[in-house]
Amino acid sequence: MTLPIAYEDAVDLLDADHKAVKKMFIDYNALCDDEAAVQAKRELAEKICQALTVHAQIEEEIFYPKVREAVGDDALVDEAEEEHAEAKAMIALIQEMDAGDDAYDATVKQLGEAIDHHVLEEREQMFLQARYAPLDLKTLAVPLFNRKNQLKKAAQARRKETT
Repeated sequence: MTLPIAYEDAVDLLDADHKAVKKMFIDYNALCDDEAAVQAKRELAEKICQALTVHAQIEEEIFYPKVREAVGDDALVDEAEEEHAEAKAMIALIQEMDAGDDAYDATVKQLGEAIDHHVLEEREQMFLQARYAPLDLKTLAVPLFNRKNQLKKAAQARRKETT
């Protein structure tokens, strides 16, 4: 039995991820403004890193290859992949840092700014080109959704093993 997908198409699914992560960054900034406990900030930063890691992986494994094939704009996809690499480096740095470190909040905020830039480019360029390309975005939402759920379950299992 397949579950219904609550997204119009692949772009809608990916953009929903963008919006969810943006809200988490806003919440993180609020925690900083409120001088919240280090643990609360660490937990939210981990959620942000997890969401971005899963999102990047489904884009790289499924969406980007289909866009590259349908649109034929290698430079567009190459740039998006470079931005993912930069974000992954920042995520790794955040995950290695102590949440009480003076640079921790600034690094999370820097990641947020990099993601804002990346999302803007995806929305204004890649997503638009994908919508006008000979690409079945409605059907493409299914493997994206399934892979996303698979990665989230694997991450939850890893977290349970470490606690």
